[in-house]
Amino acid sequence: MSSLKSMRTAEVARLSGYSVQQVRNLERDGVLPAASRTASGYRSYGEIHLRSALAYRALAAAVGPVEAKEIVRAVHRDPLPEVLARLDAAHAGLDAERADLQDAREAVRVISREPIEDVRGSDSMSVSELASALGVRPSTLRHWDTERLVVPGRDQRGTRRYTPSQVRDARIVHQLRLAGYRVAPLRALMPELRRSRRLEDVASALAARDAGITARSRSLFDGTAALSRLVSGKNGC
Repeated sequence: MSSLKSMRTAEVARLSGYSVQQVRNLERDGVLPAASRTASGYRSYGEIHLRSALAYRALAAAVGPVEAKEIVRAVHRDPLPEVLARLDAAHAGLDAERADLQDAREAVRVISREPIEDVRGSDSMSVSELASALGVRPSTLRHWDTERLVVPGRDQRGTRRYTPSQVRDARIVHQLRLAGYRVAPLRALMPELRRSRRLEDVASALAARDAGITARSRSLFDGTAALSRLVSGKNGC
């Protein structure tokens, strides 16, 4: 960390990777403490401001800008145990995402290998029956229909009915959604999966999700280190 005692806005921007306006916005939002002013009215920043900007940058990549702002603001205003509790929650959130991802891998593997044989009309399920089986709202299944993720057939009255193969598709979509997989990529993946039942396609999709979680974990690690430097140097800045 630079030993400079006073920095202008442009210098903080350069060292933190933000624009001048973004630095001012971070100060406005309380992520950076209020800057002092020179006799001529220019903002004057110290190391605490640069450390705050660097901590926020890493945390935003890990937990998103809203929560990152709350964490860094907490450093400036709250007791240390409350800051640590926020970081514990962020780590726990990523850990839960990893657990959901592992569950999705196993569930998709099992579901995809289930045989669909001797299909009868009576084996089909209504929207309410499938929603109850999956533990989702009927509106969720209708949304998946609209998004072309799982498109059921219709009976003579025009009511949605899900065949066993469509039920299996719905179970796969449900597991992937629980693992954090977004609708747009799923829209491209599911037709391919229905045509070929290629588990490697789903495995690749889940691997991409895993890589994203790993990148966010690394950012949280970096952000925590930056917060530690911020807390350690706060009183001396």
